[in-house]
Amino acid sequence: MTQRHDGRAPDETREVRITRNWLDHAEGSVLVEFGRTRVLCAASFTEGVPRWLKGKGAGWVTAEYAMLPRATNTRSDRESVKGRIGGRTHEISRLIGRSLRAVIDTKALGENTIVLDCDVLQADGGTRTAAVTGAYVALVDAIEDARSRGLIARNAKPLIGSIAAVSVGVVGGLPVLDLDYPEDSTADTDMNVVMTGDGRFVEVQGTAESEPFDRALLDALLDLATKGCADLTTMQQVALADEVVA
Repeated sequence: MTQRHDGRAPDETREVRITRNWLDHAEGSVLVEFGRTRVLCAASFTEGVPRWLKGKGAGWVTAEYAMLPRATNTRSDRESVKGRIGGRTHEISRLIGRSLRAVIDTKALGENTIVLDCDVLQADGGTRTAAVTGAYVALVDAIEDARSRGLIARNAKPLIGSIAAVSVGVVGGLPVLDLDYPEDSTADTDMNVVMTGDGRFVEVQGTAESEPFDRALLDALLDLATKGCADLTTMQQVALADEVVA
């Protein structure tokens, strides 16, 4: 393959849109769009922490991920109706939570809990990376909302950095950034990378779907992911700099 099916350059993300305050009631909410993938991230701030954290002077940040029945081309049953949460859903929920906690000072948060609900409205590849990227922006807004209401000390700094995530992979022999579904479903190698805004890795999930990859190819993919996460970090900063009318 010499060119991607949608005409993008190998190191180019899809069009990314980050729309803040998408919901009226959540302390922070973001509709994040990576091309045709759309994820709604809602941050809920509550006083108090899980029982195992009480009295320790530290807060908690966690996440739940779900996909709407018609997020894909065929309908999937709601997991709540099935009576059990699937392994993929658990895995992605934990990934989002871990990613956000990597840039949180839980002591500065105080004994408060922030839950990020990430619901996939439409899936076209990269739903977990879009969720991490959007959830960070919703988290920032939730923290600032709590600060404005006196629930977090005015000078406290719960956020110690930013976080973003992107997919990379090898499609038709070409290393590419931010795979959509046609690319993801045919990739020889598929990888999700979570990084801080200052360029450090939080998580790397990589799999050879067919032929194993060597160190040189791994380095090329990580270089692509580093560029992609840097681009996404800039987009997050631009979105957060915009004044939003509630």
